[in-house]
Amino acid sequence: MAFEGLSDKLGKVFSKLKNHGKLNEKDVKEAMREVKMALLEADVSFPVVKDFVAKVSERAVGSEVMNSLTPAQQVIDIVHDELIQLMGTDTARIDFPSKPPCVIMMCGLQGAGKTTHTAKLAKYLKKQNRRPLLVACDIYRPAAIDQLKVVGASVDAHVFEMGQTNPVKIAKESIKYAKDNGFDVVILDTAGRLHIDEDLMKELKDIKAEVQPNEILLVVDSMTGQDAVNVAKSFNDMLDITGVILTKLDGDTRGGAALSVLSVTGKPIKFAGVGEKTDDLEQFHPNRMADRILGMGDVLSLIEKAKINVDEKEQEKLAKRLQENKFDMNDLYAQFEQIEKMGSISSLIKMIPGVAGKVKEEDIDERRMYRTKAIISSMTKKEREKPSIIDAKRKRRIAAGSGTKVEDVNQLLKQFDGMQKMMKQMGLKGGKKRKFPKFPMGGMGGMNGMGGFPM
Repeated sequence: MAFEGLSDKLGKVFSKLKNHGKLNEKDVKEAMREVKMALLEADVSFPVVKDFVAKVSERAVGSEVMNSLTPAQQVIDIVHDELIQLMGTDTARIDFPSKPPCVIMMCGLQGAGKTTHTAKLAKYLKKQNRRPLLVACDIYRPAAIDQLKVVGASVDAHVFEMGQTNPVKIAKESIKYAKDNGFDVVILDTAGRLHIDEDLMKELKDIKAEVQPNEILLVVDSMTGQDAVNVAKSFNDMLDITGVILTKLDGDTRGGAALSVLSVTGKPIKFAGVGEKTDDLEQFHPNRMADRILGMGDVLSLIEKAKINVDEKEQEKLAKRLQENKFDMNDLYAQFEQIEKMGSISSLIKMIPGVAGKVKEEDIDERRMYRTKAIISSMTKKEREKPSIIDAKRKRRIAAGSGTKVEDVNQLLKQFDGMQKMMKQMGLKGGKKRKFPKFPMGGMGGMNGMGGFPM
């Protein structure tokens, strides 16, 4: 996940500060030197780092911090505040006009993920009860129009195209089509290049002049580090973009682009691509990102993911079965299905306060959940409903059918038995049935305490 290296380094700096107890100016300077190195290694722009460290240092050596009973925590709070300032104090949202359609112009270099994120944005807007129209304005890249049709179909979004016609005319006609057919958002998938050139910018400027878009969103690949910031600056200078979509923020990127874009361009990050699925697009919240960087988790984003991806009726059904002590392997399998919709286990774990920053990527085996699902899939209907009937012969058959070992089947059955006992104790505690939360695995925190199946 992005910022993991930065989070680890900052965590070590703050641990040293806590060991000092009372702080003096020398302690703060030493810590800020390490913070500076951590930010530079994360590929944050040098002028941004220099300004950031200066602001934190100025606040950290003040009498309020030095005389505090918890000076290290005060320094952490200052770093947290300044990180938020660095990425934007407010969450930047799409500026919808009072009279539809809202025209969003997507731009960026070829290979940044522009067409894919056009579809992701469409799906995000559909969840907000918007009706987006995708427009194929890239007439140069081979199969670009076909690609947009494919990704558009994957999110059930209509695609407007006019073949190899002039892109400016396509953009203009698409808005007329949107008005006539009830689409309230028009997303223009414009052409990209392998590098910024005069022809590309002239075309984009012409489209902008013709349709007057409400938003010009630049898609940049966060894996390119400082190059992403340079690209953002160039596009902003020529087009006056309104915001940035930062892709691949789930990868092993060092994260410097996210911390530099606003300072360099003056334009906010509005969305972050956090995976390959069409659901993997998040609103960018500077305060929540600062929490993640400092290992504080992000429970609000976790709750939002659950609300969007979790089937409420399924959770009500599960809660009822838990109360009645009828939880079986079918229910466990359904829970894994719900969790999968929310994203990777590692990304979810890092959103849990108290766990974020303590669980390392290498400690999480993403494949274990899939192996567990394979084992359950190899059981008969009767075995899923009553696992206690599974004897040695059945275990060998299940292991062979799922491509696992008998030991894996034994481990799952043992964990499930422990989970059932815990559920029973929770449900009957206090002499009355307990009301269970409508959330996968009892609120994600239960992934370890209730058997630890996914990890």
